[in-house]
Order: sequence, then structure tokens, then C-alpha cells
Amino acid sequence: MMNHVNIRLLIAKVPYTARLPQILVPSLVWNAQFGVQIFFAVSGFLITSTSLRRWGALSNISVRDFYRLRFARIAPLFLLLLCVLSILHFAQFKNFIVPPKFGGLGGALFAAITFHINVLEANRGYLPGNWDVLWSLSVEEMFYLFFPLVARLLGRGKLLVALLAGLIILGPFGRTVLAHGNEIWSEYSYLGRMDAIAFGCLTALIVSRIRFSIPVLRMVAGVGIASLIFILGFSNRVYRTVLGRSGLEMTIVAVGACMVIAAAAQTQWRSPRFLGPLLSLGRRSYEVYLLHMFVVFALFNAFVAMGKPMGAVPVLFVAVILIASAFGDLAARFYSEPMNRLLRRRSVDGPSRLGSVIDGERVVLSETDLVP
Repeated sequence: MMNHVNIRLLIAKVPYTARLPQILVPSLVWNAQFGVQIFFAVSGFLITSTSLRRWGALSNISVRDFYRLRFARIAPLFLLLLCVLSILHFAQFKNFIVPPKFGGLGGALFAAITFHINVLEANRGYLPGNWDVLWSLSVEEMFYLFFPLVARLLGRGKLLVALLAGLIILGPFGRTVLAHGNEIWSEYSYLGRMDAIAFGCLTALIVSRIRFSIPVLRMVAGVGIASLIFILGFSNRVYRTVLGRSGLEMTIVAVGACMVIAAAAQTQWRSPRFLGPLLSLGRRSYEVYLLHMFVVFALFNAFVAMGKPMGAVPVLFVAVILIASAFGDLAARFYSEPMNRLLRRRSVDGPSRLGSVIDGERVVLSETDLVP
């Protein structure tokens, strides 16, 4: 969210970073791609771990039920968003019009529904903001389109681990050599971003099979946190090193995130109460992510109408975060979650057989809490 506000400020030529320490600026407003990388790692862990709980082994996955459960979580808000964006396009609202070079509205809709918004943007340039955020959904859902099929075939042997390791190894090449100098593709490509999801899947498999001692878990957590601080805190310098040029900085972020995830999972760590708002924000991240650009555009337009006062910039950042979070929470409570429950009850044979996250009316932490 901060990155997208930052982009709007830069486009409007608001020099709000002039007096800020230059090492601080990238860490605050330019780390969105690292955030997505962490998000993918968490998503891979959640999908794999909940699949193991539901079916006991990945080789036992019901492909049909897997797709139906994913549809119940993803489709309601996703399809509603596409309807709203289509209406705004036809109404010719500024910042919501799909240019002809993308094939117009039809081209954007087709790319979104078939999960290749990232390919469209790599070939034609950036779409309007509310469409652009769908690139990450294209990457993640393309991974999960094949996940149950591969797991069903390879879930019992070492071939699945080898496949995940292959995606991890190829990730940095997808961000560099195989991007062929295309800046958008280096950030949005399937191969360049699936390594984080694969890391998350592999972490879930390791955690389910190996029990680590507390000293080892503390060391793992410490190294993971240190790795994340190094990349996120000094990203502007890392970009200029061999890590940035080789695409390995994203690999380090995924590894660091998975180390923290593994330690938290096996120690059953619970966050302090004062972090509750951040926990809630994470659980609503799918809704917040898909809808936050509406808030960004609305508040930024108000900021411009006020004459772009420099003193209002911090207020703009904070207001976007708070209002977008509240908007996402409302969308989840009154639309996404009720639709998710309804579709799950109608599409599968019940929560008890599937080990579903739906336990009566209680929703527990699972992949329903985190979808990019």
C-alpha cells in the first residue's frame, strides 16, 4: 500500500522524500516486491500444510475438491472486482480505463480470468492500478492450477521435492537471464516468482516430517529474521551488489521468511496482543490487496484537490493503510466469507471429511486467510 501511494506521489512530482535519509526511503516505500515474495512463501506453506491435514498425504489430494475449495475462496471477490472494474471502464472513470493497446476491456478481462495479466503487462506495459495488482494472482493461481495434479502423481516420492527444488533453482534465472531485459517480466514472470511458493511448499513438507529441537528452531528463527532485516533494511544497497544483479536477493527473502515460518509453526508461537491489528490485516490480506487501489486513488485525488500540501503526505500514507484495511475487513466479513462458506457447503461433501477450515461457524487459520 505504501509503495502504491509512493508511486502516485512520484507521478505527481511531490518531492516528499527530499529530507528523509536515503537509506530509509527504499525500506519504507520500495519494498513491495519483497512483500509479495514473503506473501508467496506464506501462501505455499499454508496451502501445503492444510492439504496435508485434509488428506493425510499430498498423493491423496482430491483434485476436484482442491479446485472447488480454491474457487470458493478466490472467485467471489475476484469476479465481483472484475464486474466493478468493467462498469468503471464503460463509465470512463479516470484511472480505470483500459487502453486499446491491451485489447481494451475484453483483453484485460480475458487475461485476468485465464491468469496471464502478468504476460499481458510484460508485452504491453502496465495496466491501470486496479488491474495491475492482479499480476500476483496470475502467478499464484497458475501454480495452484497444477499443484494438485503434480501432488497426486508425485506426492509419495522424491520427485515432488526435486520439482520444487527445480523451481527454486530456476527462480533467480527467471528474474534475470530469462527476463531478457524486460523490467516488468523480471518482476512478474511465473518462473521468477514461483520459487517463493515452492519454498513455502517445501517448508511445509519438512516441518511435517522432521521435528527440530528448540535450540535449533531458535537458531533458524534468528537467521531468518536477520536475513529479512538485511534485505528489507538495506534494499537500495543490495540491489547494487551481486545479489541484486543475480536475482538472489529475492531468494534470500523467501528463505528468511520460510525459516521464520518453520520456527513459528513448530514452536506454536503466538504473537503479542499489541500485534493484533497486524494479524487481522494479514488475515484480510486478499480483500485488502484486491481493493486497496480504490482507496489509494480516492485519497490521492483528494490530496491533489487540496493543492498537494507537503504536510499532508504522512496523513495520506496512514489514511490509506487504515481505510483500506477497514474496507478489506468489511468486504471479508459481509461478502467473501459468507460466499466462501456457502460455496464450500454446496461444492464439497462437508467439512469433517475434508478437514475443512470451516468448523461449524468458526473459521481457523488456513489458506483462506492469505491469498494474493
